[in-house]
Amino acid sequence: MDVAHRDHLLAAARRALGAGVLLLCLLAELLVFALGRHAALHLVPACAMLLLLLPPPWRSSGRVELVDFPCLRPPRRLRIPTAGLLEHLRLIGCFDEASVGFMSRVIGACGMGDETYFPPSLHRLPPSATHADALAEARAMFVPTLDALFARTGVPPSAVGALVVNCSGFCPAPSLAAVVAGHYRMRDDVRALNLSGMGCAAGAVGVDVARGALRAHAIDYAVVVSAEIVTVGWYSGRDRAKLLLNCFFRTGCAAALLTSAGSAVSVPAKYRLVALARTNRTADDRSYLSAVREEDGEGITGFSIGRGLGGVARDLLRAHLLELGPTILPWHEKLRYAAALLLFRRQQKRSKKPSDDGPGPRPNFLTAASHFCLPSSGMPMIRRLAEGLGLGELEAEAALMTFQRFGNQSAASLWYQLAYHEAKGRVRRGDRVWQLGMGSGPKANSVVWERVGGDTDPAAAGDGPWANCIHRFPIRAS
Repeated sequence: MDVAHRDHLLAAARRALGAGVLLLCLLAELLVFALGRHAALHLVPACAMLLLLLPPPWRSSGRVELVDFPCLRPPRRLRIPTAGLLEHLRLIGCFDEASVGFMSRVIGACGMGDETYFPPSLHRLPPSATHADALAEARAMFVPTLDALFARTGVPPSAVGALVVNCSGFCPAPSLAAVVAGHYRMRDDVRALNLSGMGCAAGAVGVDVARGALRAHAIDYAVVVSAEIVTVGWYSGRDRAKLLLNCFFRTGCAAALLTSAGSAVSVPAKYRLVALARTNRTADDRSYLSAVREEDGEGITGFSIGRGLGGVARDLLRAHLLELGPTILPWHEKLRYAAALLLFRRQQKRSKKPSDDGPGPRPNFLTAASHFCLPSSGMPMIRRLAEGLGLGELEAEAALMTFQRFGNQSAASLWYQLAYHEAKGRVRRGDRVWQLGMGSGPKANSVVWERVGGDTDPAAAGDGPWANCIHRFPIRAS
């Protein structure tokens, strides 16, 4: 008997038991009335019925748990070494020498390694970026990743009640969620949702949508698929603001299985959801236009990254931390930060040159989480972000090494970083993991997980994206 049938039988048994108890309460009430017993005895079956109608404590918490999350490791034949990529850019013929030189400098400075992956369509000369190529890339990523998810958890596709697929740049009809549901012959009432145009932070949005589906409906499992279809993101023009995506983005896909705590499930969870926060600055025109997909002067569509993106990201992150910090920081750190802030403000009022007092105190986020997954925007940007959060090289290691090994995989990168922590055997029971994603919109989204399963075993990396290579990391800059 598979998990889906067992879960349905357990749910049916619970409903039958509840109906039986309700019937017994009604019969007891009628018996008390017929025998003319003391009026106080009427309260016994009445209280029993009220307790029956109330949700049981194991269903009232609304807690969401993460069962597992496999990440795709593309076949080695799709590897694109840096030297091969630069030669590829010169042979394509659509780029002038200035554009090739610009991309060469960006790729050399960002810290990306020689083992990232391109889809088959971009290995061609010239690259092919048709609709059919994008669909083929989607299937080549989704199917192996979801096959691994269902095999590792023992949960069949028929048990999935909600499916959320997030891919920023490619939105076909039927949707990618429909492609997945159709391939696995999921049940007719599956809640399939497709998210597009939400950038690198869409993974947290997918978790939020899945959490809402688990809480609002009587379903036990939800699947969140995070990927980016690189085929449609390829830019063949000469606008430097749009050439950056050719340098950073690579193939990757991750799938996460979520469940409601207390559901009739038999699969143990790895993590529980502690906090989820979403912040956007869409109403500000400067922020909105800092990263946008548009046509260049020659009518070629590409994704533009504005020069003011750094300032926009700084302001966005500050607003996001103000929202998230009170939720995840322990009380003693809140008190310490409040005292330090009051002292700083007092010194500023006394000082004639407030600028000499420095940028001011900041919370110690190491008290909120033990492990961090950061936006994959190149090694210099990752280090700058980690420094702003008060994190060291060890805390930024997962983000740095994931970018070096796999490049920027959009929303899937955060899952590859969590897989890195697990492959290193660093995540212990009770540890918290903070996934911070920043994307177009612009938006900053965070998901904080707490390890509820056993300590991670480095041997588990044998079937993950870091198989046969985790021993080579971290790679120290020479």
